[in-house]
Amino acid sequence: MMMQSEDMALLTDLYELTMAQSYFHEDHNEPATFSLFIRKYPPNRGFFVSCGLEDVLRYLEDFRFTIKAIDWLHRTKIFSDDFLDYLKELRFIGEVRAIPEGRLFFVNEPVLEVTAPIIEAQIVETFIINQINLQTLIATKATRCVHAARSRSVVDFSLRRTQGIDAGMKVARASYVAGFSATSNVLAGVTYGIPLSGTMAHSFVSSYEHEIDAFRAFASNFPERSILLIETYDAVAGAHKAVEVAREMAAKGQHLQGVRIDSGDLLTLGREVRRILDEAGFHDVQIVGSGGLDEFDLEELLQENAPYDAYGVGTRMGVSGDAPWTDMAYKLVRYGERPIMKLSSGKVSLPDAKQVFRFTEAGRLHHDVIALCDERMKGAEPLLKTVMAGGRIKDPLPSLREIREQFCEEFSRVDEKYKAIRDPEVYPVHLSPGLQALKESLEQELEAIEVEVEPTGQRPRDLGES
Repeated sequence: MMMQSEDMALLTDLYELTMAQSYFHEDHNEPATFSLFIRKYPPNRGFFVSCGLEDVLRYLEDFRFTIKAIDWLHRTKIFSDDFLDYLKELRFIGEVRAIPEGRLFFVNEPVLEVTAPIIEAQIVETFIINQINLQTLIATKATRCVHAARSRSVVDFSLRRTQGIDAGMKVARASYVAGFSATSNVLAGVTYGIPLSGTMAHSFVSSYEHEIDAFRAFASNFPERSILLIETYDAVAGAHKAVEVAREMAAKGQHLQGVRIDSGDLLTLGREVRRILDEAGFHDVQIVGSGGLDEFDLEELLQENAPYDAYGVGTRMGVSGDAPWTDMAYKLVRYGERPIMKLSSGKVSLPDAKQVFRFTEAGRLHHDVIALCDERMKGAEPLLKTVMAGGRIKDPLPSLREIREQFCEEFSRVDEKYKAIRDPEVYPVHLSPGLQALKESLEQELEAIEVEVEPTGQRPRDLGES
């Protein structure tokens, strides 16, 4: 049986539902707060870009188990009838506080907190991580590409290499938030209003007996947006043919927009092609570089003053090739009136509902403080906003363009040392005195109550400790 979009409540891990049934039968369903955060930076990362919140809020607002979904769960013979009857009426009625999309955040800072009866808050965990993890990962990678390209335009060419349809759509959206100028993904253009960009494939060129005939055919059909792919056979020879087509177009009052180089030594070829175009008088014909590029390549080309006006960036951005995952976690931090924390080795979590305060100096981001949610800090901006209350989206959501503008404005206020493509400095993030005191007291309490002590007086060793 094929599940449809209305069955998205089933997009969850099995243990979320088995825990939910246990909560239900034990009448263990007080309000709980879960924090979503990233434990550590992937290699060469010094920041994250919040992305994916709108999808989470839409999902929570529409959250329900359809009759078809309940029937399928019944056939698994895992769940009790009374629990399934409960799921039929279940809706998300909780609160969400989040760092808005397009804002920067850093390690251990909660990008989102959910407060709801624990059954609801638990079941939605998987979807929340799935959406925010991917889109934040890609927005961060795309930001690095735009930053490395500096003022050159960068276009999303990733669709055919992304990990499925949903990823392809979300990559286009996230990369646009991060400053990409356009996407080749037509459906993303229709859905999100992102500008479209594209050139031609090698198959188009090779389908003609002569390369120049392919160029002429394309220019004839698209005189306002002709970018010719010139290295199907030889980039230098292709550049000379592009000059011939540019002359023919100029004679008709038309203008060749550009040429694209998709393989080979991009630096050397770019310089030679620029020379050919300039000597022919076509200084305004742009050169687009593509072919397995990411921020590391773009930085190197920039350092060598490569004469590219724009870049098409695909696979490595679309799958975040050098860092394809983050250590994102959604952890219980409060149940009822009791603050919660985890002591697992390497996975200690910060307790209780929180707020993140951002301090600036002379307009530049200076440092952040993670605090308890009811703390106040003079002169700082609280980043977590209440975006959902009673299971309903609180205020109209910003447009994609507004999110993009918010991102660009904030990113411009970050010092270069935190944005470096390689080995960035760590942006300062501190704990407030109140949160630090609560963390220390809970650690002592949990170690005294929950951690069995060996006769030597030492805590048992973690597996893997030497």
